[in-house]
Amino acid sequence: MKPLSAAPLSPSVKVKLLRAGFDWEEELRGLEPLELSREGGLSLEEALEVQQILTRGVEQPGGGGLTALELLQQEERSIVTFCSQLDALLGGGVPLGRTSEVCGTPGVGKTQLCLQLCVDVQIPECFGGLGGHAVFVDTEGSLVVQRVVDLAQAAVHHCSLQDHDPEQQEAMKTFTMETILEHLHLMRCHDYVELLAQVHLLPDFLVRHSKVRLLVIDSLAFPFRRHFEDLSVRTRLLNGLAQQLLQIASQHSVAVVWTNQMTTQLVPVLGETPGHRAARGLLVPALGETWGHWATQRLLLHWEGPHRLASVFKSPNNMESSVSYSITQQGFRDASSSLSESKQPSSSLSESKQPSSSLSESKQPSSSLSESKQPSSSLSESKRPRMQEGQ
Repeated sequence: MKPLSAAPLSPSVKVKLLRAGFDWEEELRGLEPLELSREGGLSLEEALEVQQILTRGVEQPGGGGLTALELLQQEERSIVTFCSQLDALLGGGVPLGRTSEVCGTPGVGKTQLCLQLCVDVQIPECFGGLGGHAVFVDTEGSLVVQRVVDLAQAAVHHCSLQDHDPEQQEAMKTFTMETILEHLHLMRCHDYVELLAQVHLLPDFLVRHSKVRLLVIDSLAFPFRRHFEDLSVRTRLLNGLAQQLLQIASQHSVAVVWTNQMTTQLVPVLGETPGHRAARGLLVPALGETWGHWATQRLLLHWEGPHRLASVFKSPNNMESSVSYSITQQGFRDASSSLSESKQPSSSLSESKQPSSSLSESKQPSSSLSESKQPSSSLSESKRPRMQEGQ
């Protein structure tokens, strides 16, 4: 047992906890944040920070971590997006064991991509998928179950067209729309307190549900952009949250994906007359520049005229580049898939086992479908939110 006096907590918090009768770190780990706040005489923010610090300090069983070969094998496993151009840009899809951030303005397709990943992670291994489960943490109330049904039915139909051997035919008996919904675990968080508490409980949840291979938080920024008078407290909580998510990704071999909103940053305009101050607005990801270092890779979804573009602007092993994509009735797809099947690029997965994005096009609507908040693709270019390049 470790004495509380040796814990890396602020002196004021230690004094409060010692006065409340807590002498050992282990006495605190079994308490929920609200319970710790009440019994320890702490504010809720202080209780959450204590839990984050103690969670980071827990030594994981087994010690020694992973070997380089084990880490390479883990990162080679990824979740396809059903947009072959984006999969190629990401080196095969969204990798396990890493954190990924998806940024963009409302309606550009962030939630659609997250829901697509929640379905695709469940594709059976004999089709080139992972056969895993997914956790979707909803902070905005933007999840529409009927949309998940549409994506699930499209994925099942696509795989059913490729069940050529007995193993695949057997897998299709359990890969249905119903099982996809059953293996998608939904969690609703209404504020940052509930989000931090939920993430604190996730390691135990993942131990009980060992097939989970994807954790989505949509959106991570929303609950942290209000109710904070002291931004230093917000920064500490965000840093603790990021470290917990990194631990979850690496220790449980899970792909952690969160969405981030955009905010306007004023940039001084060069070349103005002396003494005259001017600035222009630039759309950048929210939560500040420091936060941008936490995600292993960052993906920006934005508009370029009437077209949707996905740009990788931070990645340790993929170059910065952009590809087009579309949102269809079947889900997140290549931009060309909404025009003609004959023009559709092949899947980025192996042709024999991997689901390509060549779903039936005869019933496929245009790319105007998207999130519930997404503007129609028929809007004039002047009314469409435009992203600044090079963010």
